[in-house]
Amino acid sequence: MELARTRSLNAPSPIQQFGPCGRIMRNSAMIMTIQDPASQRLTWYKPPLSVLVIKKVRDAMVIPPFIELVSWLTLEKRMVVFVEASVLEEPLVTKHAKFPDVKDKLMSFNEKHDDLTDKIDFIICLGGDGTLLYASSLFQQSVPPVMAFHLGSLGFLTPFKFSNFQEQVTNVLEGHAALTLRSRLRCIIVRGGYDKPQPKKPKPDATTAPWLPDPGVKLPSNLLVLNEVVIDRGPSPYLSNLDLYLDGRRITSVQGDGLLVSTPTGSTAYAVAAGASMIHPSVPAIMVTPICPHSLSFRPIIVPAGVELKITVSKDSRNTAWISFDGRMRQELTHDDSLRVTTSIYPVPSICAEDQIADWFASLDDCLRWNDRKRQRHFDDGNTAADDANLMSDDANPPSADAKNPSDDANHQCDGANRLSDDGNLMSDDGNMSESSSASSSVPTTPTSAASGVCALYDAEAGPSGLCRVAEITESEGGDSDDDSCNDNHEAGPS
Repeated sequence: MELARTRSLNAPSPIQQFGPCGRIMRNSAMIMTIQDPASQRLTWYKPPLSVLVIKKVRDAMVIPPFIELVSWLTLEKRMVVFVEASVLEEPLVTKHAKFPDVKDKLMSFNEKHDDLTDKIDFIICLGGDGTLLYASSLFQQSVPPVMAFHLGSLGFLTPFKFSNFQEQVTNVLEGHAALTLRSRLRCIIVRGGYDKPQPKKPKPDATTAPWLPDPGVKLPSNLLVLNEVVIDRGPSPYLSNLDLYLDGRRITSVQGDGLLVSTPTGSTAYAVAAGASMIHPSVPAIMVTPICPHSLSFRPIIVPAGVELKITVSKDSRNTAWISFDGRMRQELTHDDSLRVTTSIYPVPSICAEDQIADWFASLDDCLRWNDRKRQRHFDDGNTAADDANLMSDDANPPSADAKNPSDDANHQCDGANRLSDDGNLMSDDGNMSESSSASSSVPTTPTSAASGVCALYDAEAGPSGLCRVAEITESEGGDSDDDSCNDNHEAGPS
């Protein structure tokens, strides 16, 4: 079963001989080997001693878990804990009751000036997907293993729950964890039309992490991104006009709002919102997705991870373009500049809560509600025979609307007699008779309405003078009458 699951994601290595004569040229640089995802497990050749804890900013809910985690790491695990210098100055953190006990044991760093290369053995993120993207930006070469806890909004890249963090972190520190190697893109901006990239090892303060610099600060032109690099039209009202090259060959021209070049990890971010497919992070590929193209036939494409893409602003474009790397480090791309994008050799080793397959599909289900719809009702085959029998019995004995109950007939006859007696009373009233005939004994004797206090028979049985006839009816039955009280209720006439 494990072998079948592995082959469903990565096909077996092809043979190198084709028929009796054909075979592939033996050149190691041309052959890409895909590692079995089941074998991608974390191991330590020496115990990790330092850990970097990255906390989501501007969120009070993350403060208690952050204090609890750093206290446990420093006091129980005896590890050197690094945090951002800005975290130690947050009012919500400094006012916490347990923070003074661990403040002196924490190491701080500044992303603009400090280089964390070769200082961190392990990374723990508390927050959403943005914390993992930020951790990736801090390391522009090799990245330590990253363990991400879901304390943010979406949590597509954060599979761990914080409720039992002690047990989970201990398992990772002991080397019992699976890994997902999330590929990153190497993005190089070539300025002035010169086909010469920036130095491979720029100054640490320029590439430690992307940031939004002050005007006049030189931006790094060699960056690694985990999700995508976006080339758009910026504030210009005109369509962007970009030329796309693949390994030096011009592929197409992009007219629209822009272009997305993303990793498989970024396929479930901006790219899927722009209409691209979702790719498992273990698939070696680069996605090219247009942003609102002014063409009905421009569909997203997927190219091999080993190719190099070049994007330039067309010479006849009305405006320049703007580039952003994982949503940061926004800078302008002029007509003489070009952007080179290829897959980096430094992936982000993301620790799995279960394994690569289960974590990814769980994120699709929980975060994106993939293929989530109301289920279609199934046929009720078990009750079909009983339902048919009931229908047949109903057809044999159909309910007749003309059938009458004998008691109903009696009631109808009684009502008819009452109506006849009422007609006799009305006729006798019109003839100014002093007393009612014996046939009028069935007339209702209720003189007034309980709700309004007004005679209920005023409209139906008022005489020519507009006075109520209840008194006459009552006298005819041998009862007392109160003509004054009844007439008082009708002095104003009908309400």
